[in-house]
Amino acid sequence: MTRVKRGVCAKQKHKKILNAAKGYRGARSRTFKIAKQAVIKAHQYAYRDRKVRRREIRSLWITRINAALKCQNKDMSYSSFMHAVSQKYTLNRKMLAELAVYNPTEFASIVQSTYSN
Repeated sequence: MTRVKRGVCAKQKHKKILNAAKGYRGARSRTFKIAKQAVIKAHQYAYRDRKVRRREIRSLWITRINAALKCQNKDMSYSSFMHAVSQKYTLNRKMLAELAVYNPTEFASIVQSTYSN
């Protein structure tokens, strides 16, 4: 059998990793072995933090709704409001948070109609 030299394949593989590590500091962007470790770790962080981002955004929506409720009425709890809204409307937390920030009068009308019954 003939001998297979892997120069071209190895070069492409290294180039792919080093391009992914562009912008990293020091040897992490220049040395293949260290760059490969850095890229693998970066992919792990990216995967994990996509989940964390969704968690933090949901937490932000809840905080905004709760703050808007406190501005409307002092004795209203977030949990009882969300239960009442889910019974009467098909609004999710994202929609309610957007209304609370950008259309406070409409949010107030939802709060009033929810608690008037």
